[in-house]
Amino acid sequence: MADQCCASKSGTTALNDPRWRRVLWIALIVNAAMFAVEIVAGVAADSRALQADALDFLGDSANYAISLGVAGMALAWRARAALFKAVTMLAFGLWVLGSALWGFVTGTAPHAETMGIIGALALVANVVVALMLYRYRTGDANMRSVWICSRNDAIGNLAVLAAALGVFGTGRSWPDLGVAAIMAALAIWGSIEVFRQARGELAAAAS
Repeated sequence: MADQCCASKSGTTALNDPRWRRVLWIALIVNAAMFAVEIVAGVAADSRALQADALDFLGDSANYAISLGVAGMALAWRARAALFKAVTMLAFGLWVLGSALWGFVTGTAPHAETMGIIGALALVANVVVALMLYRYRTGDANMRSVWICSRNDAIGNLAVLAAALGVFGTGRSWPDLGVAAIMAALAIWGSIEVFRQARGELAAAAS
């Protein structure tokens, strides 16, 4: 099977497009920086949604690094990398879901103002990355996994902002915990999408 993916407007495949690698490097740096900011803020604010989003930034940093490593490899190797990323997305989703359930039992109300400020900063970062990756959203499973991660992150940040408003208005923790559960569901569903496409690409490469 031909080793192809979505083409850029110039006709050069995205795998050989230096802009693809440049975007991945920018995304890697942005996500690593936001992980450091958000994990500190999440712990300080006692926000499980912020902590979950911080771990998502960390996972995305690793995903972008993997994508950079396999960008020039054959389709089968890129599909295997996508399978690995699907597993990590699933593990992240299950961990966040468990954390949210635990928080419903033991959690206290987080600091809404910190949630709002950091959530807005994270949203800006993720929207910028998602816009840069948008043109590659229909590529192979590896590219698609990168796009899905960025898309889910932007959606998750909107939910964090909504949670901050909910916590501020009610003085309770359930908006924060509910958003953490939504983020978990997004990660689990995204992992299923990537897994299905990667399995199909592996089967096609073997035929």
